[in-house]
Amino acid sequence: MDRRIAREALRLLDSRRPFVRATIVRAVGSVPAKVGASMIVRDDGTTLGTVGGAALEERVKAEAGRALGRRRGDLHHFDLAKWREGGLPSLCGGSVDVALEYVGAPPHLLLWGGGHVAQALANLLPSVEYDYAVADDRPDWIGPDRFPAATGRFAVSAERLWEEVPAAQFSHLFVLGYDAGKDLIVLRSALQRFPGSIGLIASRTKRGHLFQELRRLGASEADVGRIHSPIGLPIGAESPPEIAVSVVAELIQERRRAAGEATSLKDPGGTGEPDGEPTA
Repeated sequence: MDRRIAREALRLLDSRRPFVRATIVRAVGSVPAKVGASMIVRDDGTTLGTVGGAALEERVKAEAGRALGRRRGDLHHFDLAKWREGGLPSLCGGSVDVALEYVGAPPHLLLWGGGHVAQALANLLPSVEYDYAVADDRPDWIGPDRFPAATGRFAVSAERLWEEVPAAQFSHLFVLGYDAGKDLIVLRSALQRFPGSIGLIASRTKRGHLFQELRRLGASEADVGRIHSPIGLPIGAESPPEIAVSVVAELIQERRRAAGEATSLKDPGGTGEPDGEPTA
């Protein structure tokens, strides 16, 4: 692989920007670029590298744009012979197959609350190359001893969370707090200021209370519907490590579905939701 392509792919991944890598995987006859030629198409339409230029490259860019919209790659065949039916306006005469690899932005989670479930999640997330940051109003609970791989550790009150934390950097907010009143403050402000996915760990009783309070404070049904709770696949999880496994599994399922690489996982039975308060 061209080193420039590799470096740019890493830069985009670190910047959490989706992109498409287009690579010639088969070439027959006279063609402008050979097998292995690659091009990156960014989410803003700009490119790096080449798969041969001219009409071929414009068609590949257009297909890459559609792949970004679908969040799914594909394989495309192009005839570089204008005299053939469906051929590109080219006189090369050969043909190429171009693989489009969609590379989605990896999840970047913000964990509100540095308790046991958050710590268990933090132990798993790096192994699947998902980034996370943690926020809590208890500085001792979010130190590097508990969250060594965190991209950020924010010692901040619930009221000032979005003044200190750049919301746009995160794909998910998981509310894992130890205090229902503070969780309510975070959820209410998140509905107004956080554009990503919002998850809440809570018992049925706590969830019902929080949702009722949000409605009383003016949240619409659509707003409350943005909050995903309970989080995690229903595997009967009880302990913090088990809950963390179920949450990471759901994140993987969500990402694969979005990329069109999976459909669904069958529920082996049970809701996995204890009536008691999870230890967060």
